[in-house]
Amino acid sequence: MPEPAHRPDPVDLAAAEQWFVGHGLPYFVDDIRAEVHRGLTRRRLLLVAAVALLLGAGVVAGFALADLGWDNGLVPGVNAALLVLAAYALFTLRAWVIARWAARRTFSSLGLLFPLVTRALPLLLLFVTFLFINAEVWQVAATLDGSVMWLTVALFVAITVGFLLARLPEELAVFDEEVDPEVIARRCAGTPLEGIGGDVRASEETRLGGLQKANLLLMLLITQLVQVVLLSVSVFVFFVLFGLLVMQPEVIVTWTQQESLHAIPGFDRANWELVQVSVFLAAFSGFYFTVYAVTDELYRKQFFSSILDELERAVSARAVYRSVRGAADSRHAPDATTGGA
Repeated sequence: MPEPAHRPDPVDLAAAEQWFVGHGLPYFVDDIRAEVHRGLTRRRLLLVAAVALLLGAGVVAGFALADLGWDNGLVPGVNAALLVLAAYALFTLRAWVIARWAARRTFSSLGLLFPLVTRALPLLLLFVTFLFINAEVWQVAATLDGSVMWLTVALFVAITVGFLLARLPEELAVFDEEVDPEVIARRCAGTPLEGIGGDVRASEETRLGGLQKANLLLMLLITQLVQVVLLSVSVFVFFVLFGLLVMQPEVIVTWTQQESLHAIPGFDRANWELVQVSVFLAAFSGFYFTVYAVTDELYRKQFFSSILDELERAVSARAVYRSVRGAADSRHAPDATTGGA
């Protein structure tokens, strides 16, 4: 008599759910996704937005009442409002799970720094170095007020994220295609659901929904942003060292048309003007690299395909998980003919 097909017990399902969470995919777990759906109701979102708006307005009003100037309180007010939204996303929407995965991803991506720098940095530096030794760039970047400087950096970051959000969904189109059961079983290798996906068929139950696609998009976005940050930090360090070597303080004073520089204590040739110009060019370089990364096919093949393979494995594991959980839920559902006995 043939043995019945193996089906995972609840321990296997729990292990699969832990695997999803550990890989930055909390929205692939049915119970977590249900909680997040409750947190995304219109009433809750309006309440959180109102709290953020009131707190931000309160900070701006506090600066105005203290005769510090309401415009000086604008940036702290925006930061306070964003802090409320970030806290809600971290805890209610379980973004801390994705953030924890992103932190691990950042440290594991340090090995990509050398090939990343040697491939993308030379041509970028050839272009950006001409901006670094340009007097107009120093007049603009070195004399910016601190809050305006960081708003400028935030603008570069916002444009970078917006560009990625416009292009990265194209990478998810392949996950909407029907997958062969044998392919699903092969991709589940190394997961708690290994060896049990051979009879899974694509269906509405296993198809990716809105939150799951958002989770995949976040993983793609974070992976790309980690590489952008690594390259931007490299550019920043390069220009700080380059400026300390070749930029005479007298030249900087002439270019910025200031009476004196804001020196950094403990460093003879270091000054905040050099730091600001380096930050400005690093942020610009990050945006430039983002455009290059999503349009250059050779780069995408070298640095971007690994995360897609990881997402394909996760999607296949989710198809098995949904199929198995759906079967388990139907077995434990009350029998209508017996009144739920």
